Order: sequence, then structure tokens, then C-alpha cells
Amino acid sequence: MSSTVVISARGEQRVRSGHPWVYRADVVDVHAEGGDIVEVIGPRRRRIGHALFSDRSQIPIRMLTVGEKLAGESSAAALRASADKLIRTRIAAAIRFRESLQLDATAYRLVHAEADLLPSLVVDRYGDYLAVQTLSQGTDRLLPAVTSILVDLLEPAGILARNDPKVRALEGLEQTIEVLHGDVPESVFVREGSIEYDVDLRKGQKTGLFLDQRENREAAERYARGRLLDCFSYSGGFALRLARKCPDVEALDISADAVERIRANAIRNGVPHVQAREVNVFDELRRLERSGARYDTIVLDPPAFAKNKASIPNAMAGYKEINLRAMRLLSPGGYLVTCSCSYNVNEEMFAAIVHEASIDSHTPVTMVEKRMQGRDHPVLVGVPETYYLKCFILRRVE
Repeated sequence: MSSTVVISARGEQRVRSGHPWVYRADVVDVHAEGGDIVEVIGPRRRRIGHALFSDRSQIPIRMLTVGEKLAGESSAAALRASADKLIRTRIAAAIRFRESLQLDATAYRLVHAEADLLPSLVVDRYGDYLAVQTLSQGTDRLLPAVTSILVDLLEPAGILARNDPKVRALEGLEQTIEVLHGDVPESVFVREGSIEYDVDLRKGQKTGLFLDQRENREAAERYARGRLLDCFSYSGGFALRLARKCPDVEALDISADAVERIRANAIRNGVPHVQAREVNVFDELRRLERSGARYDTIVLDPPAFAKNKASIPNAMAGYKEINLRAMRLLSPGGYLVTCSCSYNVNEEMFAAIVHEASIDSHTPVTMVEKRMQGRDHPVLVGVPETYYLKCFILRRVE
């Protein structure tokens, strides 16, 4: 007998409207264990589709299919085999899509979870190596099959499970880092355009690099000039990319390890004038303002300030603070590249913050470009959670 979950009318409507998640409040009856692939049934006993099930998460249902029938439902083993075939088909499609983008990079996202119809599964490519994250009980149980599929389709030199995100704890899963296939060295060199990075796949942010900003860095290069201030620089992505247009570059980060990595990457890329400093960015922006400093190009790419809805007010205050300070430091005709990767602060909210910062700093700015995460991190229409990165390129009016 197959595993089943009955959901409410509200849950069914959510799925029918195109969203793959059903929340715990809309789960009516469960005959399944955590990690099972389940048949999802509506309140009128109609089959809705199949999903990954979690018995710990506030998102117990993550839909794999809607309407269509998975073959082999007569037994759990046959259902799993059918699901593995579906996963293989979707991973292959995700890979083909990235190949079609012809990205000028050796590091990029191969599988972007829900946006590739592979809920809670992330796969990033770093040259000959892959980093995988399984962020729910369902995908965690599928990890051996996913690994086998990736080896078959891509023949990587090594696959690393970067299963250390805190979100796994919400699923009752351990936070681990382990090699799944081949060998994975301590450092991997990758390229984005003309810039090379030394990446630590085990300790780096996310799976090693912030791959979602690649195309925003390309866009920023079109406007960059003069004196550059790159805030929350991490591995120096913006600073390194823009340094060929800016003869004076300062990169700020609170992490000593990040600062050392920026310095090493600057030497490697032939831009030794990139000066990396270990500072609290909030404090440094205030100090720079007091000193009367001026910059022609400023980048604000902070970590997510709003990890959940409860943190939104503090996050909005933080975003306003750094944008207000940056605008006061910006020379007339200068450019501000300002970003937010907090899903809980949506585009409308972020635009309002920027507007308020412009008013309070008495700095008139125009919107030159409004951007989002790179094309290898697609947004699934109707699923706002997949649209998380906002990037505005602003110009201070002369």
C-alpha cells in the first residue's frame, strides 16, 4: 500500500494555483513516514499528485507531480524506482538548460530546487566538482540516487554534500559535510568571466561562492569608475570584477578569513590595488561619512538581514542605514549598486527603503537598472520564494 497524505481544500487550492508547498496546517491525515514519496489526496478523496513528505517540517508536502500519475504505485519499491526516473529526467533537463545559457563561467548553479521542479535539491558546479544540498527529509533520502545520476550524467571528479545549512535542523536532519564521490580538494580554482577565484567548498558561504551575483557583477562593470567602495565583499566578487575600471578600490568585510581570501584573489587576478580591510561595515560607513570621504562607485551586497518574518523590522532598518550612509558618500554622477538577498524583504519593500534613504540623505538618485539573481537561479512563476535577490543600480543625480 502506498503512503498517503490527505490535505484540506485550502491546501488543494494552493497546489492547483501552482505552488508546490503545502503547510502543516493544511494536512488533514497522514499514512506515511518522514522522507516518503506520498500520494497527495484532496478532501473529496481525489488524487492531486505525488510529493516528498516530511514529518518534522512546517512544510510537510513538497509536490513532485500534479495531476500526472507516477508509475509503479503498487509497491513502495516500484514507486521509488519511478520517482528516481523522474528525478533523473528533471536533473538532465536542468543541466541542458544551463548548457543553453552559454555562461562565461566554470562555476554556476545546475539545479535550483523548486524552480527546476526538484524541491529542496540544490546542485552547484565548481569546475570538475559538484556541491549538493538536500534540504528536506525527502531529498535527503533520495541523495544516493541523486549522486548516482550526477555521476552518470556529468562524470565529475568529486561530489561534496554541503549539508550544513541550519534549515536542515527544521527537518530533523543532521548538519554534515561529506564527500559522496571521488575526491574533493581543499581548494578549487574556478572562473567567472576573466576573474579567477580560489574556493573552499567545505567552509565557503552557501556551497563555496555566491554564484547568484555573477550577472549583476557583469552589469555593474558597465558603470563602474573612479574610486570604488565594496561593502560586505566576502570573496571580493564585485571588487575584483570592477577593479579594472576603478584605479582605487577598497573592499570591506568583517571576516578575517574573507579579507585574506580577497587579498590572495586580488594578487592572482593582477589587481593588487584592491585594498581589503577587516571592519564592521556599519561602523566603517559612519566613520567614512564623518571623515568626508567620497566614492564614485559603491557596492552594498550584505548577507540576508531578514532570515524570517520576525526579523523584517530590524532588517529594514539595517538596509536603510547602509543605503543612507552610502548615498551620502556617493559623488555626484556616481553609481550605487545595492542588493538584498532577503526573500522576506520583497522588491516593493526594498524599493521603498531605497526611496526613504534617498529622501533622508538628501541624495536624489535615478534607477538605472533593476536586476535579480542570475539566469542559472531561475524564478518559478507563482512561487515568490524563488525570487529572493534584488539588485538596483542607482545613479546620483548631478
